[in-house]
Amino acid sequence: MEGATARYREYSKYLEGLFGHRVHRVSIDAGFTCPNVDGTVARGGCVYCDNRSFTPSKNLGRMDIKPQIDAQVGKLRHRYGAKGFLAYFQAATNTYADLDRLKFLYDEAVSHPDICGLIISTRPDTVPDDVMDLIDSYASRMYVSVEYGLQTIHDRSLKWMNRGHDAAAFVDAMNRSRGRKFEISTHVILGLPGETRDDMMATADVVAHCGTKSVKIHNLHVVKHTLLARQYEQGLIGILERDEYVEVVIDFLERLDPEMVIQRLMGDAPVRHMIAPQWTLDKQAFLRAVNHRLSERDTWQGKLFAAR
Repeated sequence: MEGATARYREYSKYLEGLFGHRVHRVSIDAGFTCPNVDGTVARGGCVYCDNRSFTPSKNLGRMDIKPQIDAQVGKLRHRYGAKGFLAYFQAATNTYADLDRLKFLYDEAVSHPDICGLIISTRPDTVPDDVMDLIDSYASRMYVSVEYGLQTIHDRSLKWMNRGHDAAAFVDAMNRSRGRKFEISTHVILGLPGETRDDMMATADVVAHCGTKSVKIHNLHVVKHTLLARQYEQGLIGILERDEYVEVVIDFLERLDPEMVIQRLMGDAPVRHMIAPQWTLDKQAFLRAVNHRLSERDTWQGKLFAAR
């Protein structure tokens, strides 16, 4: 754990330890789509997804990559005192193009003088070996992380969310990533309809032992202009309240490898996009609640981790 009182390993402190100074992500929208949007494996995208709500760069309109970086670097440097920046290909599936196109886009981002690393968010079913080779070529000279959207190990839930792949795709991607120079981050969602606490802990156990370096934990939340929003408004699905989610996320943390880096503990979206739960709009109050309950329960990340 980072620091004497930390009960989970925070990403910001991990990065500061790597670089020796404060580093921030710069979100990039490179115009990608997804195979469950364009009809390759499904149509309509994930049930919960409207990329406008998840991607700050969407607020900039359609720009080339370098102007997107320029527009954010100055603000982040002024607001947070950041001295380095990671190019974060965030919107949609950022390995879903031919190899030449990917190289062109990644090259444009990492050639920016303020960029010291690369983060690529993608799906586990869209990382063929030649794409992994390309990404590895950047990792030989800078920090690189690839984010795989697992979400859950339960295929019934993946089918409900219209992912267009099963949990085996994640296992395959992780197996083929072993021995590479780039780091892996894994996305999960807690509170999916029909999933019990035991189901969520089963996902925790897989994540704990899959070899990922870091994890992003999200609560299921509802944003406008999605199929999930219609289901929520019709009363077909429920959303975890804050106190419920705090307990679940702590249970999840207890089962993870204590060396794993925690990038995120909740999902959120700008107020203009958010429908529910409203408690996500006060992130600091949520984090205080997590830390308070960690202390009350006298627990920490990895307390129940069992090495294999």
